[in-house]
Amino acid sequence: MSASSIPPPAAQGNAALAVTLAIQSLGAGALLTGPVLAPLAAPDIGVEAHLIGVYVAASYLCASVASLMSGGIMGRLGPLRASQLGLVLCALGLALGTLDTPASALASAALVGFGYGPITPSSSQILIRTTAPQRLNLVFSLKQTGVPIGGALAGAVLPSLAEAISWHGAALATAAVCLVVALAAEPLRKALDTGLERQRLFSFARTFGPLAGVMRAPMLRLLAFTAFTYAGMQMAMTSFLVTYLSDRLGMSVPLAGAVLSAALVGGIVGRILWGYLADGIVDPLRLLGVLGLIMSACAVLVGLFTPAWPLAAIVAIVVAYGATAISWNGVQLAQVARFSPPGRAGETTGATTFVTFQGVALVPFAFSLILGSIGSYFVAYSGAAVLTLASGIAYLVAARRASRATASR
Repeated sequence: MSASSIPPPAAQGNAALAVTLAIQSLGAGALLTGPVLAPLAAPDIGVEAHLIGVYVAASYLCASVASLMSGGIMGRLGPLRASQLGLVLCALGLALGTLDTPASALASAALVGFGYGPITPSSSQILIRTTAPQRLNLVFSLKQTGVPIGGALAGAVLPSLAEAISWHGAALATAAVCLVVALAAEPLRKALDTGLERQRLFSFARTFGPLAGVMRAPMLRLLAFTAFTYAGMQMAMTSFLVTYLSDRLGMSVPLAGAVLSAALVGGIVGRILWGYLADGIVDPLRLLGVLGLIMSACAVLVGLFTPAWPLAAIVAIVVAYGATAISWNGVQLAQVARFSPPGRAGETTGATTFVTFQGVALVPFAFSLILGSIGSYFVAYSGAAVLTLASGIAYLVAARRASRATASR
């Protein structure tokens, strides 16, 4: 066993979890700043609010490219440095988005996406080195609570901040916090950025090799393509919910943002609970399958909302939606790390994340097309539900096959 592979002390593992959680939270908050502020920003930019789906699609297409390249970036710079640079790009993108033109908004989406892309693969590379195998699902799930934490803070804080100082000021404030967190992570670089390949050169073979490896491995392929649908559903919820509730149900933007925050809090609780259950209590694949079935049902119910629905019923369904549609990631990423080739968890995660981000980009884009053509949120949410229902069933089938194979040994 090499020195770099020796498990670090518990204190270093806790520090690794803390810093990756903070970076994940800020990256997610940066990504959701545009969707949360869309109802206020769209008139100044000169576009319709439902076109936020184009912004989200551009962000995640760029994020997918960055995630696929993350193996090379981490090799040369280290996973923590890659994450720090990602936050800097997010900050620059948010600042660019305040220039009030469609072109600057699209460029903002690209920069934020390129910034977010390396964050998840980098954190996987850090955590797989610092986490005991029996705690893998829980630790990865705890780190992934950064996504709903960042989203919840964006939904709760940004609309009110925008009303107080303008949406431009709210976006710039988010950018400033990204820079602060990037700087605060610097003291941990020496401990976490180890085993660097300073002379590593870019090549298409090295960039696309991990993706080819994922496509050849049945379990990794399943984890990648089902995550495509689950991530698409997650973004269909978080990107459009505020606009949906404000435009179609007549809620104020702060109230709609608070409902989104409630859903994201449900996601935080869900991620921790599902991670705990997947560490030896419930089969992770079976758990991922059940989550797919529940999120599909919730999506259909959300599409049926009308102004006549009681607020309590809306919040209850949205929280259940959040507890499933945005809480599967930690368990899924832990399984990717578990089935990755030794020492290649980061680049394998980058490859599966590339596939995942295609769903994040394409499903919101399709959502916008449906809303622009027929104007039906019910059709849009139900279409996403069909995809996640199929993935949930695929997970349950895979779990049953794995169980039979184990029993026959």
